[in-house]
Amino acid sequence: MSTTETTTATARPAFKPVTLTDAAAERVRTLIAQSDKPVLGLRIAIKTKGCSGFSYDIQYATEKEKFDEVVEDKGVTVLIEAKAQMYIFGTEIDWEEDKLQSGFVFRNPNEKGRCGCGESFHV
Repeated sequence: MSTTETTTATARPAFKPVTLTDAAAERVRTLIAQSDKPVLGLRIAIKTKGCSGFSYDIQYATEKEKFDEVVEDKGVTVLIEAKAQMYIFGTEIDWEEDKLQSGFVFRNPNEKGRCGCGESFHV
C-alpha cells in the first residue's frame, strides 16, 4: 500500500456478555428506583445449589468489585461476578409476568439442562 492510500476500518459494536430485553431493562430501572440506598446496578452471580448444581443470584450492586464485568445495556448497568462470567456468556435476560408468577428469565446458551422445578441448571 502506498503512503497516499488510506484504509477504512469499520468498527464492529462491542460484544456484550449478556443482553437485556426491553422488559428486563425496565424492571431493572424500577428496582433501582425503589432501592432505599444508592445503587450502581444489579449484580449477577452463580450460586451452587439446587438439584442441577447452579442457580442464578441477583442482588443490588452498590459498587464494582475488582473483577466484575460491567455491562451497559438499554440504559442500565449489570455487573457480572467474576466466577459467573464463564457460565452466562451469551445470555439474554428477560422479565416475564403472568397470572401466577413474575421474574427474570435467563436464556442461557451454555445450559445443558435444568431441574424439574426450573430453579437450577447445569452446564
